[in-house]
Amino acid sequence: MARYARGSRGGGTGHIPWGDVVLAAVASVSWAMAGMAGTAALGLHLLGADSAGSLGPMTAAVVVLGAGGSVSPSGNVSAFGLDDAEAHTALAVTPLGVGLVGALLLSFFFLRSLRGVGAVASGAELAVRTGVLTVMFVAVLGGLAWAGHDVVTIDGGALGLDGVPGAGGGGGLPGGLGDPVGLLPDRLADLARAQAQVGFTVDSPKSLAGGACWVLGVLVIALLASRRTPLPSGLARLDRTVRPAASAVVSVLLVAVVAGCAAAAYAAVGDAHPKRIVGAALLGAPNGAWLGVPLGLFVPWDGQATGELAKVLPDPLDELLRMSADEPVTVGRLAGLDGRVWLLAVAAAVMMLYAGVLAATRTPRGELTGAGFVRRCAVRLGGVTASALALLVWLTQVSADASLSVLGFDAFGAGIELHGRTGAAALLGAVWGAGAGGVGAAVAWLAGAVPSGTGPAGGGGGSGGGGEPGPYTPSRVYRPSHDETNPYLRPYPDPARDGIHGAPTVAGPIGPPVRPAVPPPGPGPGPGDVEGLPPPGRPSRAG
Repeated sequence: MARYARGSRGGGTGHIPWGDVVLAAVASVSWAMAGMAGTAALGLHLLGADSAGSLGPMTAAVVVLGAGGSVSPSGNVSAFGLDDAEAHTALAVTPLGVGLVGALLLSFFFLRSLRGVGAVASGAELAVRTGVLTVMFVAVLGGLAWAGHDVVTIDGGALGLDGVPGAGGGGGLPGGLGDPVGLLPDRLADLARAQAQVGFTVDSPKSLAGGACWVLGVLVIALLASRRTPLPSGLARLDRTVRPAASAVVSVLLVAVVAGCAAAAYAAVGDAHPKRIVGAALLGAPNGAWLGVPLGLFVPWDGQATGELAKVLPDPLDELLRMSADEPVTVGRLAGLDGRVWLLAVAAAVMMLYAGVLAATRTPRGELTGAGFVRRCAVRLGGVTASALALLVWLTQVSADASLSVLGFDAFGAGIELHGRTGAAALLGAVWGAGAGGVGAAVAWLAGAVPSGTGPAGGGGGSGGGGEPGPYTPSRVYRPSHDETNPYLRPYPDPARDGIHGAPTVAGPIGPPVRPAVPPPGPGPGPGDVEGLPPPGRPSRAG
């Protein structure tokens, strides 16, 4: 503990406990990677993806995707002895379920390691801990990028092309139309007997850069959302300005994910394939929940869906994207197909109100009046919500396209494009955050749930700056002091005047002990005499 305190006061690197820094980084990265790999492997297994290829490389690739990496699918189809037949695929989607598990575990152990550095963290030590953790995470991610390569063999018979009329040498299309492209059914039969090898490869440079940015982003959000982790003295103002609103927004977003998982569990109970629903929820529950939050707050989205991939979208979103891709996706247009979509807007509004109340109960009012406190909470929650909503729109965008092309003939094709408008998300987030922050602050003020101190509410390890309550800066009292009820302001009794001592259990002042009187000089007691008693045979004075 002394080493931590010296490092915090000195602010230099000479007192940084390197052993503790390395051990904390190892624990954080190990738990995060283990959680991400377990979630990815279980989700892929429940989805049945391991039946088409090896589960290990697939798990590595999904973990890299969840940590901000990039995977490039590619492959070849050998049919009719031609080498230029290619299978084109493109995928740009982040499995936020895997990333969220890793972010929670990484943040927990990182923040826990910081709570032992003292009341104020050293800026140098915080930078060293962040740098060591980032380097170690990127190194492990590089190993996963090296392992995330595999080739999946797809049997052409699974496409169902061998059932096309005339596919066994029937000699033409039905209805006597002939074969304008030269025995097309026979070529489809050959394609059905062919083996399509589609591989995926992790783009190492992009994945390593994306992983570093992902780690830094997770640590920044964790520090802003944690109310008990010490910060450097230069960042002490964040305890009172940003942390209450940031922690409230993060809390409600996690509640939204829990609600999405509960909805998936309810849907799995009555479904014919419950394992697929559970597997999809493990990998993508945050994708769906955090897509619904901005959509419920009236953020417009642009997109289209074609082919079989449109079936992975929830109803009625898939139907709307199939009908028209020219108009944006909004709550009003979705409600025109299913009126229950308005419940999404109600749930999003209630979520924002909860965030406003939660932020107000964590914001100290200081010397502000009610109107000033409401204005402060509205401004701070508006700024945090604008940033959070824009980040959610960027994280939940989806781009997927797959097509099998042989000599210009498209055997099948599918695609999804869904992108939110980031600018509109930031603007609407500021409006919603300001409104919810003001209403929540008013409710908390009227309910008497606003902390009165000038430091961070719910202390227990804050950064210790900016007037945090403590032994030398006591918090404000809840009621005015009265002299007659304050024992420290009572006049001390005067023993000479009142005849009693100030201590309530003592009747008078305690003087020095009385010394015994010195006996007069003379012969001492005889051998048979007892001290204090007359000698034997001598009459007593009483007699």
